[in-house]
Amino acid sequence: MASSIDTSKVTKLERYNSYIRRVNSTKLIAASSKLLFRVTLLVALLLIFFFIINYPPLSSSETPHHHIHTTTHDLISSAFYGGGAAWEKQVRHSSTPRRVNGLSVLVTGAAGFVGSHCSMALKKRGDGILGIDNFNSYYDPSLKRGRQKLLAQHEIFIVEGDINDAELLAKLFDIVPFTHVLHLAAQAGVRYAMKNPLSYVQSNIAGFVNLLETVKLANPQPAIVWASSSSVYGLNTNVPFSENHCTDQPASLYAATKKAGEEIAHTYNHIYGLSLTALRFFTVYGPWGRPDMAYFFFTKAMVQGKKINVYVTQDNKEVARDFTYIDDIVKGCLGALDTAEKSTGSGGKKKGPAQLRVYNLGNTSPVSVNKLVTILESLLNVKAKKNVIKMPRNGDVPFTHANVTLAKRDFGYKPTTDLSSGLRKFVKWYVSYYGIQSKELDSSNDHSQY
Repeated sequence: MASSIDTSKVTKLERYNSYIRRVNSTKLIAASSKLLFRVTLLVALLLIFFFIINYPPLSSSETPHHHIHTTTHDLISSAFYGGGAAWEKQVRHSSTPRRVNGLSVLVTGAAGFVGSHCSMALKKRGDGILGIDNFNSYYDPSLKRGRQKLLAQHEIFIVEGDINDAELLAKLFDIVPFTHVLHLAAQAGVRYAMKNPLSYVQSNIAGFVNLLETVKLANPQPAIVWASSSSVYGLNTNVPFSENHCTDQPASLYAATKKAGEEIAHTYNHIYGLSLTALRFFTVYGPWGRPDMAYFFFTKAMVQGKKINVYVTQDNKEVARDFTYIDDIVKGCLGALDTAEKSTGSGGKKKGPAQLRVYNLGNTSPVSVNKLVTILESLLNVKAKKNVIKMPRNGDVPFTHANVTLAKRDFGYKPTTDLSSGLRKFVKWYVSYYGIQSKELDSSNDHSQY
């Protein structure tokens, strides 16, 4: 007879095997947990190390509010602004002066017409320049990219961003102790306001306020030189236009936003001790100019054999402008920067009265639009096909004429380029830039600073 199975031994064996499985499972979980913890710790340490290297601590002189604001921004700047060590190195290198007591200038609208010329002139004399520009499409952005490329060849770095971006501006001021701001970024043009009025409010008012809000918190506060416009004279009939003339009758939304800028500047000067200088430009022209300006699109149309619209006033009088060559405007901007006194505030608190100035920068010699066309005909060896029409009611004014006595007295401003000479330099640049063949152009004339 077969012996019976010892069930007690089988039960004990099963219990033992179950115990061994639980022990092994516990060891495996524990080992996995330790590995996961170590990997997580390693990743955390690497992230901490990355942010310490790329984002150094803020200086103790900054206000607590500014510290909190910028620390939050530091964590995301790498993704949005190309931040990090390499980006900050470009910012610092570009803005560092190369001459003793040189300026460190933030130029807004640096890829624009006046901005690019001023940046180049400042760099050539040894000042540190950092540009900022949003490269909008108001006119052909490729022209702005061309200016950017030219500036880059001279180690001038342009941050691609908008002056309405408070966090970006705060970061730039954290990195660089700017001595001056040359504020040239704006929505330009009179007629475009009929199509897109809010763009003027966003850029010329909101953008300006945002910049001033950033500057008031800086320590030290830089002095600010900024572009107003001859358009603020509006319906004023006293000529030549002087800084003490009435400017409360703007003829266009563009003019109204520039006038608002002058009032806003007064407010920030009064409350926060910011040193502010407004420059009223009179019809600036020259190489690398704006395609929306008459001299530029006249040249384009005439080369292509197309008609141009030449305006006259409602009573059939000629329209005239105080055309001012870019090199003369640059001299005025640099003169204003060099004579700008320091702001008197710190961390948003005024400590004493600060400088507040307004200057005309013009050529003092108005020229009719018909005369402009005649000069271009001679330079291009082309007869213009003119369509003479009355000026529409779009905000344009029939006549401008600058009195520059104040600018001459305070920083030696003296325009030296007449319209014929300036247009010759513009046309030489135009045919070269756009690859137009014209044997009739005199190649012996001097080029502008570009």
